[in-house]
Amino acid sequence: MHTVEIKNLTKTFGQTVAIDNLSLNIEKGKITGLIGADGAGKTTLLRTIIGLLIPGSGEICVLGLNPETQKEELNRHIGYMPQKFGLYEDLTVMENLNLYADLKGINVKQGSGGNVINKMLEFTSLAPFTDRLAGALSGGMKQKLGLACTLLGSPEFLLLDEPSVGVDPISRRDLMKMVRDMITPETTVLWSTAYLDEAHSFDTAVVMDKGKVIYEGKPHDLAPTAQEFEDKVIDLMGGYKKEESLIAKNYSYTAPDVEYTVEADNLEKRYGNFYAVKNNTFNIKRGEIFGLLGPNGAGKSTSFKMMCGLARPTGGTARIMGIDIRKNPEKARSNLGYMAQKFSLYGTLTVKENLNFFALAYGIRALEAREKVKNIIEVFGLKEHENSKAESLPLGLKQRLSMAAALIHNPPVLFLDEPTSGVDVITRRDFWNHITSLAKKGVTILVTTHFMDEAEYCDRISLFYKGQTIALGTPLQLKQKAASVILKTKSDGSPLAEGEILRYAQNDVTMEDTFITLIKESEK
Repeated sequence: MHTVEIKNLTKTFGQTVAIDNLSLNIEKGKITGLIGADGAGKTTLLRTIIGLLIPGSGEICVLGLNPETQKEELNRHIGYMPQKFGLYEDLTVMENLNLYADLKGINVKQGSGGNVINKMLEFTSLAPFTDRLAGALSGGMKQKLGLACTLLGSPEFLLLDEPSVGVDPISRRDLMKMVRDMITPETTVLWSTAYLDEAHSFDTAVVMDKGKVIYEGKPHDLAPTAQEFEDKVIDLMGGYKKEESLIAKNYSYTAPDVEYTVEADNLEKRYGNFYAVKNNTFNIKRGEIFGLLGPNGAGKSTSFKMMCGLARPTGGTARIMGIDIRKNPEKARSNLGYMAQKFSLYGTLTVKENLNFFALAYGIRALEAREKVKNIIEVFGLKEHENSKAESLPLGLKQRLSMAAALIHNPPVLFLDEPTSGVDVITRRDFWNHITSLAKKGVTILVTTHFMDEAEYCDRISLFYKGQTIALGTPLQLKQKAASVILKTKSDGSPLAEGEILRYAQNDVTMEDTFITLIKESEK
């Protein structure tokens, strides 16, 4: 039995085809993952299914209803969590829950209404934070609160538009567990995501690319593990051929004469009695890719901002190319390229105008800047978009433009804060081809990511939690540490030999396992 039946659906926006002659059935009582990058058509499909958008052509039947002509009746049976969920950030956790309960006709002061709210607080672990403003919650906590509000009223059909975007692996697992624990066997869930590694947590996987379904079925039928699933999807998208990075090939800079190009020395950021970052110390060598991993709210972005001179430390310091960021921030920053977590360029300026602005801002003279901009537009493949406004670009091109702006002055050090968030899997591999190629030329790279497979590209990783480093080493060293925690002793009680731990770490422990194991171990 199907909750959703779609035949030959098409939806266009001007010349852009968002949904391309798509046919799809969503099975009742199952959790279906709608997987694809930004721009694949996921959000358009979800909004068309619930009647927020009118299709150009084709047929849709949802719970036996036509979403275009019977939208009001359909609304009573669905729960919809949009990509940017409408939490009221100036209301507390409890006030948000009470408001959404009221909107769904649940009386929290009578009967089971209050029990429903208490159950939501228990499942989300938000009970200790009922008086905290929604705007002050971490990313993972906001998503849990948004999901709780959506689940109020026990909807028959739950549509979740990227509920796990930008949140760490622990929060992503928590969100899935919360959904599975709180729905009935009859509830249908349609969960969209850009994370291919989430595929195996769904009953059914629907992979979209350019408005079309390129795979529909059980995730294990395509591939048994996450990495193989990604490889298969890339094949379905036309394949990826690794080529020489023109960005690295055309990169020219003065090699540093210091041993450590980036240093954090007891870096600390305190807000009242709360430490966002505490005693953060590490050194990065020339040409090293250093990963900063950790859950939402761990202090990664705060560390980035302090090391860039965008936030003043309350203790300790950072040095870029040996220059103290506190004593000489401008000189230190001149050696640095910074790509922010969220698109931070000027949306109303064109690609060319943005690059001109950043070239001049980094102190490149006007005549040289024009030549630099021309070259970097060619190298980054932005020629056909050079007169397009930055805000109109698809996400992959926005990320490429952000990296171009960060690299235009050929800095010896590059800071990348979640550079591949939301982009398609082929663009992700392309970005990492550029990043690893730049490192081979001697550029020092500090990077954060929520994609655990990307951590494997790093030479060393600092696992960050509650403002502090809890583990530091190569990916294999961290896996070994996690493996020893997981295994601890043999079944007969005798300790494991080093070689046994190494073999287990190499074969059976993923970076996601490592991330979750070491963080949970640090809480003991």
